[in-house]
Amino acid sequence: MSSAIGLSEGSLAAVHHLREQREVNTVVLRLADPPDSLVPELEGNLTHDELVQGMPPHEPRLVVHELSFASPEGTRRNELLLILWMPSAAEEQEEAYTAGYAALKEHLADVRVHLTARRADQLAYRRLVALAG
Repeated sequence: MSSAIGLSEGSLAAVHHLREQREVNTVVLRLADPPDSLVPELEGNLTHDELVQGMPPHEPRLVVHELSFASPEGTRRNELLLILWMPSAAEEQEEAYTAGYAALKEHLADVRVHLTARRADQLAYRRLVALAG
């Protein structure tokens, strides 16, 4: 049985900033303490490498990231990704983060690329572009 996880006012504001401000392309969320809502940990403009390097090796996170890439035709594209970062060392938190992931998917219904990553190589740039393209 999964518990309900809500989105804090700060989480909603952070996602709004990502959608409305060009200087924000990444929002990283974590569970609050007590774990009943998601709170923003970071709002920033991260490169792909910074995003991957910033994922904690032993703690889960939820990430909304605007991926910039070139289409096969050569046009620039941006696609929002919703990422559940769930390293194997954090299995005890998986149920709570999965509930938060579901709440975020519902809130971001227009985001079409969702993925769960357990290792950094699952966030490889070419893989993300293939999912988005």
